Amino acid sequence: MGSQWFRTSSQGKSAKEAYQHAVDAAEDMYGHQEGYSGEINSSAGYRDVTKEYKASGKSLERYISDRQDVLTKHNGAEAICIREPKTNNNKIKSQVEHIVEKGTKKWVLKYYAQSDYKGLLGKFNTKGDALKAARKYTEETGNSTYVEMRKDLEKGNTITAKISYKRATNEAPGTWVFYGWASC
Repeated sequence: MGSQWFRTSSQGKSAKEAYQHAVDAAEDMYGHQEGYSGEINSSAGYRDVTKEYKASGKSLERYISDRQDVLTKHNGAEAICIREPKTNNNKIKSQVEHIVEKGTKKWVLKYYAQSDYKGLLGKFNTKGDALKAARKYTEETGNSTYVEMRKDLEKGNTITAKISYKRATNEAPGTWVFYGWASC
């Protein structure tokens, strides 16, 4: 079991989100390799060193190069923010779309025959019909079933409102550079 140097950049609203995006991308590209891909997805987490980098006065390349001799695969990755995220400072960050349908809504009682193995076996107007279907399935397959009582909307849409995120005009993700040694 060895180690390999990696360097990648990723975007997100935070270093945590950017790290997760980078890990997901590495898993998509290289697979999980049982924890030994040599990429960020086999690193032991990360530590944000943006303040230390800025205080050093070094170029990004020089700082990362100097860290290569100090870090080990057990330290995990280091992260440097190279573009700060621009957050949504709007007072209200969501918008509501009301869905209105003409007419009266009528709810009807239905009996759902279900199995943990197969799921929905059918929905029925009477408990007796649901029991017949559930018993038949149980006797044929040996799998347990149950009957559940629910109210269904006779016709129309059950959704009455949709809430969506309202982006700010200047909102943008930040960019982080991640680097370090990873198991391979």
